[in-house]
Amino acid sequence: MSADARAARRQELADRLAAVRERLDAAARAAGREPSEVELLTVTKFFPASDVVLLHELGCTRFGESREQEASAKITEFHETVTEPVEWHMIGRLQRNKARAVARWAHTVHSVDSVRLAQALDKGVHTALEAGERTTPLRVLLQVSLDGDRDRGGVVIEDLPELVETVAGSEVLELGGLMGVPPLGWEPDRAFEQLAQWHARLLRDHPEARELSAGMSGDLEHAVRWGSTCVRVGTAVLGSRPLA
Repeated sequence: MSADARAARRQELADRLAAVRERLDAAARAAGREPSEVELLTVTKFFPASDVVLLHELGCTRFGESREQEASAKITEFHETVTEPVEWHMIGRLQRNKARAVARWAHTVHSVDSVRLAQALDKGVHTALEAGERTTPLRVLLQVSLDGDRDRGGVVIEDLPELVETVAGSEVLELGGLMGVPPLGWEPDRAFEQLAQWHARLLRDHPEARELSAGMSGDLEHAVRWGSTCVRVGTAVLGSRPLA
């Protein structure tokens, strides 16, 4: 990338990032909350490491990825330029056979939706710790299925207690909270209200599980209204997804 192209892209990202932060601040204040209560997770999936470097220059330190192979390569390339520690979050649906690889680099996994996946991550983190590939537990958010459709990802309500106890009982997994995505055709407020109710129940027994990962580019205001502590924003910051 030429110096002029890099400068132009940096300015584009700066403008987009400022606009998203203004939206977040306004949404928090409209909900009677402090803007500092809501973190921005910049979703960099499908975008090059060069964009992540620019976002880091602009103050971003938390990045979301959805495919292990893409993330691993991007993280390696990113750290050829940036040596400061940042947080890498796995937000996509995760297969058990990728748990070991994700355990090497993820600060948080947002999409844990089964006991078997939690057990695979537990094993992967143990291995990563023993190999010196990480030094801390893996933070885990439980993705819930708001409409009960097991095929679209997310744990259904009747299976949530067992999953909670599996993660909470692990020595190397940290129960961070919940994540949810509005089902197709649902009004965002309906979805996020239900998610907030599930989160309130979780907090009664696990007050440490304070994270509520909810809201994306198109619905973040609704999510913040219902208590989101982390919005996952890609398109509004980075623009349209690049063509394959």
